[in-house]
Amino acid sequence: MTLHPLTPDPVAWDAFVAAHPRAHLLQLSAWGALKAAFGWTPARVALADDAGTLVAGAQMLLRPLPLRLGTLAYIPAGPLLDWADAAQARALFNALDAEARQRGAILLKIEPGLGLDDADFARCGLRPSPQTIQPPRTIVLDLDGDDEAILARMNQGTRRNIRKSARFEVAIRQGTRADIARFNALLAETGARDEFGVHAPDYYQRAYDLFAPAGRAALILGGYGGQDLAAVMVFRLGAWAWYFYGASSGRERQRMASYGVQWAGIQWARAGGARWYDLYGVPDADPQQLEAQFEARSDGLWGVYRFKRGWGGQVVRGAGAWDRVYRPASYAAYRLAVRLLRRAE
Repeated sequence: MTLHPLTPDPVAWDAFVAAHPRAHLLQLSAWGALKAAFGWTPARVALADDAGTLVAGAQMLLRPLPLRLGTLAYIPAGPLLDWADAAQARALFNALDAEARQRGAILLKIEPGLGLDDADFARCGLRPSPQTIQPPRTIVLDLDGDDEAILARMNQGTRRNIRKSARFEVAIRQGTRADIARFNALLAETGARDEFGVHAPDYYQRAYDLFAPAGRAALILGGYGGQDLAAVMVFRLGAWAWYFYGASSGRERQRMASYGVQWAGIQWARAGGARWYDLYGVPDADPQQLEAQFEARSDGLWGVYRFKRGWGGQVVRGAGAWDRVYRPASYAAYRLAVRLLRRAE
């Protein structure tokens, strides 16, 4: 079979992504549109067979690196291909190389995601990267069964807090576009309290506009007495759902609104056909270390691990980040900059 490189239109590309066994929200054209509004340039590269059917591909995001180091080409949750098919992988990376080089990239970074323990990335000319963009380790919930089956997999404290949220009359509702301002207010409060960065307010508005009308995102809010207490923005595609963004107020914390909205997000995901719910991001440490240290640490993602661990999921690690280098001298400068940034942090 001859494979032909091409630039697919968004409709054809999204149909390919949605049908792929490794379908992921970050490969949809809408995600490229979201990132395009905030400094990235999306480019889609695909391979088609003789009948014109897409068989492999990737949505690449490009942006200038600081210090005039050049351009980074980046593929989140991809590329989408059969990693066991050496000919397909070689053809796709040749096409990706041509696109990335044409756009001035000094490297191509990929973060292929979960479930690729047997993939030979080195065979594709990739090397382990010193820098990840997405969190490599996460907790995935199994949504098989009814509510009681899912609740039974959680720890006792989480089940109790979900029920406490209902008993303490937290009003849960699915928000509309008009509620993004309320979500941003909660995010600003959470970021200031817990000392973590949030995107600009327009980012969440854009994300909602791109995904919610298509049924691929929901904003869920929980409140009491006219006050917003917690909110989540969750996404779904095929068998998977993702908890990307969440926020909570310091008010009325005894009502456990964060548990109420997260449980509502899980139910929304399952109602739309999701089989797995990705809590998206815990510290990159093995389960034994996570359990030994989570009560003593609050830096980075450690602050959210205590909350996420109680939902009864499995700690899993993806393939991490891998780099394909085009300009060795510039890449060496990039690696040095990453090391210096880590020391400064």
